[in-house]
Amino acid sequence: MAAHPQTIVLHVQGMTCTACEHHIENQLSHIAGIHAVKASYTTAQVMIRYDPALTSVQQIAAELTLIDYPVVKGAVSKAAAPSPKSRKQTFHRPAAPSGPGQRGHLLGVAIILVGVFLILRRLGIDSWFTVFPQAEAGMGYGLLFVIGLLTSVHCVAMCGGINLSQCLPRIAQTDGSDASGGSGSSNARWQTLMPSLLYNAGRVVSYTVIGGLVGALGSVLILPGRAKGLIALLAGVFMVVMGLNMLQIFPSLRKFNPRMPRALASLIYREKQRGNKGPFTVGLLHGLMPCGPLQAMQIYALSTGNPLEGALSMLLFSLGTVPLMFGLGALGSLLSRRLTQKMMQASAMLVIILGVFMFQNGMGLSGVSATALAGSVARPDAVSSRTSEAGQAQLVEGVQLVTTELKSNSYAPITVQAGIPVRWTIHAADGTLNGCNNAIVIPAYGIEKALDFGDNVIEFTPDESGIVPFSCWMGMIRSQITVVEG
Repeated sequence: MAAHPQTIVLHVQGMTCTACEHHIENQLSHIAGIHAVKASYTTAQVMIRYDPALTSVQQIAAELTLIDYPVVKGAVSKAAAPSPKSRKQTFHRPAAPSGPGQRGHLLGVAIILVGVFLILRRLGIDSWFTVFPQAEAGMGYGLLFVIGLLTSVHCVAMCGGINLSQCLPRIAQTDGSDASGGSGSSNARWQTLMPSLLYNAGRVVSYTVIGGLVGALGSVLILPGRAKGLIALLAGVFMVVMGLNMLQIFPSLRKFNPRMPRALASLIYREKQRGNKGPFTVGLLHGLMPCGPLQAMQIYALSTGNPLEGALSMLLFSLGTVPLMFGLGALGSLLSRRLTQKMMQASAMLVIILGVFMFQNGMGLSGVSATALAGSVARPDAVSSRTSEAGQAQLVEGVQLVTTELKSNSYAPITVQAGIPVRWTIHAADGTLNGCNNAIVIPAYGIEKALDFGDNVIEFTPDESGIVPFSCWMGMIRSQITVVEG
């Protein structure tokens, strides 16, 4: 007599985004004896309805461990619900927090990454991240490539099987169709590489197009002035939250992770799994997956508020994921689970750092300075001494004249008097303009000024004393105007 089906709830580790739900459900549903599976990223749990005569909890746990979602010891319970397919079913067991040892390890990784970045900035070589003329100051497109390189291990874990499914059958066909050697062998090698090239080309195209679309959406949503800063502030917060979720140290933050509608995500995952579509088409579908690191970069692209910037950001990120995905057959077996976890942790830290910088950019675009948050905005005299050496206005015929030299990665601060018109000349020498510093924004005065080579004149009249922040149009290069009483 057949055993009565049972429903259990397993608490698992390793879920970094909502795509893990579909990955787990797809892998377990192929096991004989499992009737239904429902995974929850929010609670890090998997509800399974199975036939104990055909499979066991131990076999299910072994399969979860095999796909890098090990079951927490002692975190197995029987569920009262008749089936995990029920949409009304909720998971009551809270996700177990990380132990103090793991948190200490993550803190160590964070300290090392921040320390390395501060050393690079101190030595003045942080611009190595700026690999294109249009790159950002300090945190440029080079860092997006590095994030893609590190998070490619997540791509291998989530979609490595799909990648191989597109390549291995064609490799087998090629091996069987050509055994004559000579020029045909080189042709066969090319045919062997072609599926992987097409699959990765599809991913790069999909990522880039989506980056351009969300960047264009950001340009529609972003209004002049402080509204642009608000978008950057929100994007920074979301990136920090998603980075923390990738580290799995604050389970309560999982509920704030953006997610695609479950039905749509499942449909896309099923379409990707089918083998009747070409590698390029499957690669295009890859860009629609609800992947955590991918969503973080899409939020970053949205915050640029520019379709070209958004597309370029996603292009660099996608190119970073190509080497490991392309060499999956050769390198996949060499990546241990421990190394994969460490690379994911490093990637999550970089996402958090990028989010913090995005938040700072939003502060600059919103006209909020760090000194204002510290409560020192009421004492401009305390900082005027720092700007007296350079950028001090001279009163000529009732107008304050001040001239500063533009640098590729900084704006000189200036000091002016309240109540007197200011004529500020910014001289841009050859080679100093780039895609970040080529426009200046002063939110308090409603000024957005594009800069050209030569002299650029900005005129305004400060009404009251205080510190007036200004920044580049991206919010990445920041400085201030110190307004003192006459």
